[in-house]
Parts: sequence; structure tokens; C-alpha cells
Amino acid sequence: MKRRAFIAGLGGAAAWPVMAWGQQQLPLIGFVNTQSPEGFAAYAMAFRQGLHDTGFVEGKNVRIEYRWADGHYDRLPALVAQLLGQRPTV
Repeated sequence: MKRRAFIAGLGGAAAWPVMAWGQQQLPLIGFVNTQSPEGFAAYAMAFRQGLHDTGFVEGKNVRIEYRWADGHYDRLPALVAQLLGQRPTV
């Protein structure tokens, strides 16, 4: 019985660093724009492609939070404050 407990503990200890690594937050890029997602789609795609070309893949090793004002400039302060509340990396 002691051998089983030892082996189970050893397996848990070996898995702990992997579990801890999996819980780390990905870097967060905050993206705010005055347009709508539809009006800016080609540029957003180019932005993601540029990130990909430098080794950053959305959802894999970086997160991107988008905020769109849809032409309503008065919404920008609230959108920026909301995004800053998430503590973006960039």
C-alpha cells in the first residue's frame, strides 16, 4: 500500500508544474477603434496576420480584446476604461 501511495504522489508532483503552467494568463493586447468590426475587418485581419508572422497567434499564445465605438466617439472613454480594467499587456 505504501508503494501505491508513493507512486501516486510522485505522479502528482510530476504533473504539478504542467498544471501550474496551464493556469498562467496569456498576454493581453487591448484594441480600441472608432469604427465597427465590419468596417475595419480587413485591417484587423492584417493586424492578426502581422502578429502571426512574428510568432503570436490569437488564442494560442496571446489574447486580443477588441472594443468598437461604431462611430460614436463619446463611447471611447468608457470603452477604454473597460479595457484598462482588464489590465492589458499592450
